[in-house]
Amino acid sequence: MDTMLCDELLQEIFKRLPSTPSAALSVSLVSKRWLNLYRSSKTSLSLRFLPHNSMLVSLSSLLSYYPSLSSLSLVLSDSITNANSSTATAFTDHLLFIVSSSCSNLHHLRFLVGPVSVSSLFSLSRSCSQLTCITVSLSKPLYLSWVVSFPRLKELCLYICPNGVNKFGSLLNEELDAEFGLETLFLSGIQAGDEGIGWLWRNCKRLKKLQLKNCASVGDGESFSSFILCVKGLQEIDLRKCRSIVDGVLLKLAENCGSLNSLLVYDGGSKEGLLEFINTCRCNLQKLDLRLPLDLNNTHLSAVAMNLRRLSTLKLQSCCLVTGEGLNTLGTALYNSLEELALINCDVVEREIGLLATLGQNLRMLRKLDLSYNELLVDKELTSMLISCNNLTDLKLRGCRKITGVTLFSMSKNIKCLQSVDIMNCPGIEAEAVEFLVLNCSQMRQMVVEENKVSNIARTWALHKVIEVTSG
Repeated sequence: MDTMLCDELLQEIFKRLPSTPSAALSVSLVSKRWLNLYRSSKTSLSLRFLPHNSMLVSLSSLLSYYPSLSSLSLVLSDSITNANSSTATAFTDHLLFIVSSSCSNLHHLRFLVGPVSVSSLFSLSRSCSQLTCITVSLSKPLYLSWVVSFPRLKELCLYICPNGVNKFGSLLNEELDAEFGLETLFLSGIQAGDEGIGWLWRNCKRLKKLQLKNCASVGDGESFSSFILCVKGLQEIDLRKCRSIVDGVLLKLAENCGSLNSLLVYDGGSKEGLLEFINTCRCNLQKLDLRLPLDLNNTHLSAVAMNLRRLSTLKLQSCCLVTGEGLNTLGTALYNSLEELALINCDVVEREIGLLATLGQNLRMLRKLDLSYNELLVDKELTSMLISCNNLTDLKLRGCRKITGVTLFSMSKNIKCLQSVDIMNCPGIEAEAVEFLVLNCSQMRQMVVEENKVSNIARTWALHKVIEVTSG
């Protein structure tokens, strides 16, 4: 049996297996040959480990079994303790050297083991010249000219650590202006006065997506003028936990960026700054995602209804000041464009009777709906909306503790196109209702629910109908 299939055919089969521990275990139990072929066919690998010197030998040995890797993720599950910054950097540099020596065909590398030195990054560029996506941690002061040594780099993610042993002065950045092809940039941990960032802004003239997280600034005093240059062609921007700079960034986007189609702001932004952006932006924004803007109110929603008529995705999370009047104004204005709506942990959903029914009648184009963590939402309110939203393909109700099987029966009756549903942490939904949904939703492809709510019958039919049932 083991020799009936040739190596090439087995490898093609293995490439199509899901990347799950159960799939790997099943293959490894057949024979050692199958295990070796499975490993050699793998193109991506994710590892999480504890810091220990024995890891250096183990990693080198492990990677030798995976010659076809194009994507590798290494993440430290605990910080390196009892070591000064020089020792910690030496450890991470050694690990990065092992990666560059063992995986010359890498296209994607996520290396979050600790801060890496500039010299190790230059060494990586010589061994892994095909890299298009890099995620690493860096120490201050920042020296970023190594980015130029990766000619195919399209996506760069940098986690800035407060202390380090970088021996290169950040002023060296100024000597090497060279526009490069970065299209996606993620930065975390920038503080006021951080030098070197201005060089990055100045040379990122093809940037399409920018993500900032836990940033108190965009660099030193001269960096802001360079930042303005890079925002002109942006299509997407994510601002997470950047309270001190959100208003300034939004102002420059409104003044300088006409191509923006997606804006995400989590945990930041003033009432006035956000309203000014909505009223003055020159772009055709299509996606708007806001979390914990504590003073977001109906004035903002009215401005969205008036100025952002092409909005296709609206996500609001923990917005406690909006009312049904504001949301209904939105629903009326965006009736023919809005395809995705999320009202997560928004108490207006629970507070105002009839709101969801009205939204459902107005938003007939909805394809995706997320009402997660509205703990007091009841079946009657939800089903009154689902009757009208018969084009839904994706529905998330995670953490809606009052929802019962009545809602699932309504879903199977009214939403014939439903492909994905998330009903985790809904104690009112029992196994019988889950089984009914599996049996009666012909288009279902994914269901997220507790494992103990999936009966043997439901599991059998899920396999037969190719429905992925997870508890993630």
